[in-house]
Amino acid sequence: MDSKKFHILSFKYAFAGLVDALKEEPNLKFHFLAGLLVILLSFILRFTRQDWITIIILIGLVISVELTNTAIEAVVDQFVEKNHPGAKLAKDISAGAVLVAAATAAIAGVLVFLPYIFNG
Repeated sequence: MDSKKFHILSFKYAFAGLVDALKEEPNLKFHFLAGLLVILLSFILRFTRQDWITIIILIGLVISVELTNTAIEAVVDQFVEKNHPGAKLAKDISAGAVLVAAATAAIAGVLVFLPYIFNG
């Protein structure tokens, strides 16, 4: 397979994975919709370029970590016994990573949004 076809197929599979995850994972839907809301509010408040960069990086971080968590859970559920302590540990750590990313994004988001809200 030539390089161009390989890259096209890779993009196709990646997009399909994103669509599948959005259809199946309520937490990913929540983070995705929250990200869209933040983007809409950022337009309304006329964010600076630096604030846009911050917000886009944080939204991408949270969605990426949520996708990784979803993939880890899918593999663990498929190949590891249901009550295996290692499976629980892997899933809990993965969920913890989402919590850290989301909390970081929320705190940074508040710091970015506050001046726009209170200073007009």
